[in-house]
Amino acid sequence: MDSAMISKIMKAKQYAAQRDRMEFQAFTVVFSGNHRDHTVTFDRGKWTCTCDFFAQRQICSHTMAMEKVLEGMIPVPAGSNGSASS
Repeated sequence: MDSAMISKIMKAKQYAAQRDRMEFQAFTVVFSGNHRDHTVTFDRGKWTCTCDFFAQRQICSHTMAMEKVLEGMIPVPAGSNGSASS
């Protein structure tokens, strides 16, 4: 392996340890549920999920789990205290 690649690997390890340097803006995740899969999307600070509970309440266990997993890495909407934090 050449020295340039070794340098990039070392830098990647540093970045990975500094989660505060990263902020997700948009992504899609598929949750494997007990009964069926659900697609969770995060785009510009807004969550969506294909589960029935989200359709009723605009929040669900899938979106709350993602908020917890990505705590500190996604922007928190103004006026929100983070629904998964409590």
